[in-house]
Parts: sequence; C-alpha cells; structure tokens
Amino acid sequence: MSQGETQTHRPAPEKVFPVSWEQFHRDSRALAWRLNGEGPFRAVVAITRGGLVPAAIVARELDLRVVETYCVASYQQETTQGELTLLKDVSDQLAADGGAGVLVVDDLVDTGRTGRTVRERLPKAHFATVYAKPKGRPLVDTFITEVSQDTWIYFPWDLDLAFRPPIAGGAG
Repeated sequence: MSQGETQTHRPAPEKVFPVSWEQFHRDSRALAWRLNGEGPFRAVVAITRGGLVPAAIVARELDLRVVETYCVASYQQETTQGELTLLKDVSDQLAADGGAGVLVVDDLVDTGRTGRTVRERLPKAHFATVYAKPKGRPLVDTFITEVSQDTWIYFPWDLDLAFRPPIAGGAG
C-alpha cells in the first residue's frame, strides 16, 4: 500500500455468519428466482472475486450466456480494507448506454464502496447481491438476506472443515 492511501482496520466482528456451500447455492438460486421477472438482461457482470459463484448460478438459472467480470480489490487481509483498486473494467460494449440491460451480481454489499464504483460505471444496470448490510443496501436493486453491519460473513471459500466446540462449552 502506497503512502497516503486510506486504510480501514475492522475491529474483530461482534457477530459471525458462516455460510455453507449448500446455503450459498440456495441463496444464489433464490436471487435468480427473484430476478427472473426483472429483465430482460443481455449480460451478467460478476464483481470479482465474491460475485463469481453467484453470477454463474444466476446466469445458468436465467439462461444468460454473456458473462463479464468487473475486477476490484480492496481487502488486503481479512480485516484490512484499503483503497479500492480497479483491476479490470467491463467492456465498452456492456457499458454503452450506462449498462442498460446488464445485471451486476456480487456476493455482498457491505459499506457500499464497490457498489458506488459500479453505479458510476454502469448507472442503468440492475445491481443484485446475495447478502446486504445497511450501509450498502441503498445501492442494491435486489438482494436476498440483510445482515447487520457488525456481522462478518464467512463465505464457503473462506472456511475449512474443522472441529468446532459446542456453543454451551463457552468457546463459541
């Protein structure tokens, strides 16, 4: 991180929400179900990396064959959010007319930093996320589950199979 860049250190989350592959698949399909009447869409744009899996599921369910990526980076570590860096933009063809007919999919809208960047580039696109937190919620057109701002979601790709002591044991 270069000098002068903004860095936000998240405190340890007060609440955690682990999401299994099965739950994430169900929630992504529910998102597709909710989006089914919103189109027609000419393309799906996945916000990388978290939006890749739900975008693939939504594209399959809505029978969309054009899948593009908008690649951004902001988290250097699990708890450190730095400057938002655009790594790969969408094609000019998809951005034409403000992204009308484009469906943008991400796993989560948190503070809304990524969402604001997407809205600047594709103001007419339909922005959908599987999960939404209150600060980013106004930027999203469609979502499935709202979680509190102080909840940290552990996505399936963040987890590993391991023993977890029972809640009553005082460790959980």
